[in-house]
Amino acid sequence: MSRLIVVSNRVSPPVAQGASSQGGLAMAISAALREYSGVWFGWSGQSTPHYTGQISMHRVNGVTVATIDLEEQDIDEYYNGYANRTLWPLFHYRIDLTQYERSYGAGYERVNARFADVLAPLIEPGDVVWVQDYHLIPLARELRARGVKNAIGFFLHIPWPARELILTLPRHRQLVESLFHYDVVGFHTEEWKNAFNSYVLYEAGGMQLTDGRVRAFGRMVRPQAFPIGIDPGAFVNLKRSAAGQESYERIIESKGGRKMLLGVDRLDYSKGIDERLLAYDRLLTENHELKREIFLLQISTATRSEVEAYQDMFAKLDALSGRINGAHAEMDWIPIRNVHRVHSREELAGIYRAADVALVTPLRDGMNLVAKEFVAAQDEADPGVLVLSRFAGAAAQMKDALIVNPFSQEDVADAIKKALAMPPAERRTRWRALMDGVEKDDIVAWRDNFVAALHAARNEGAERPRPRIAAARGEG
Repeated sequence: MSRLIVVSNRVSPPVAQGASSQGGLAMAISAALREYSGVWFGWSGQSTPHYTGQISMHRVNGVTVATIDLEEQDIDEYYNGYANRTLWPLFHYRIDLTQYERSYGAGYERVNARFADVLAPLIEPGDVVWVQDYHLIPLARELRARGVKNAIGFFLHIPWPARELILTLPRHRQLVESLFHYDVVGFHTEEWKNAFNSYVLYEAGGMQLTDGRVRAFGRMVRPQAFPIGIDPGAFVNLKRSAAGQESYERIIESKGGRKMLLGVDRLDYSKGIDERLLAYDRLLTENHELKREIFLLQISTATRSEVEAYQDMFAKLDALSGRINGAHAEMDWIPIRNVHRVHSREELAGIYRAADVALVTPLRDGMNLVAKEFVAAQDEADPGVLVLSRFAGAAAQMKDALIVNPFSQEDVADAIKKALAMPPAERRTRWRALMDGVEKDDIVAWRDNFVAALHAARNEGAERPRPRIAAARGEG
């Protein structure tokens, strides 16, 4: 059986099977690598004064892990710069926050080339390579330039932006062209796949084949939607764990008979946390009868503190929640509980279970697995209600949630009010439909469907010639 080589910006060391400290994606990748006797390659997360290219390889819980250190300039230009100051805001439709610096682009290209230099000698005939996310878009081009002819797939864990937005990126053509060195390019949704195809057809002068592949730049690639999921069985076990049960009981006691709204997010401008709080403020202002009957628990954890756009988010969030509390609180009731502490997956499962309404309202997001985790944690007899942004990838699958426009305070406030008043029978019906989807489109289905597509691509291209490496075309 051929090996699977997974490449990601950071490597999350595999933990023992059944352990809960590892995220769902990391667990799925670890399981796939055990099944296919694979290798997980990426940055160690450590810095070094001078880049050496030295690789560290070790075996962790049945998985071979291979990592390299990056120098500080690499981290600043490739990771903090191009990945998180340029691509992340652009792909989340925040061109006002997008920073274009030539040094960032140079660092991005340099690190992808360094990854390829170290990785290429590890790849054996018959191996398939699965590259993860926006940090490593050019990696296949670099591997092809080093003679790698194996099947290589790419999966984007964030949205692909509309064609009009990608055009604002200097050297956008070069970035898109690099994706044509992959055999399969995966997206969460058909919408984002179609946005990619739109660029290919109308900007790159490409064409779409009847089998779904697209041709441009003298090469061909198969774009396809692979909606990612969770491991619902494992999450059910988390809520039943001792820590999950304790967390649930603490929340139930603290609710004091009130209904709890819940937001769980990384602190990021894409998550719509400020807009959510303003919608909640509007709900309380227009519905005085709900005061003292509800409260919002907003859990927001730190992210990317090195990037300027994130550095004042905590202060702004605390100021906004403080203003709303000041306007509505009473001596024995506070409308918002604003928490920044990191919680374990077991604790979160208990918190999800205790919530009456989950507010998953990003302005633009990838799949957003919080929505699926919330559903998996509910008690079937008395489930909570999911309020979900139409701009989260999950909305394409989870149509029995209350779908909202997160930019409209009225829309979100109305949905919260509807969720709070929803009869138990309707809550159970909606939950059952959502849970069926979570169980059907789980993390294993995502993993196996993508790996199967990669194997099919390898068989289709067994006699493929080495692709021509196109020259860069200026500034786009």
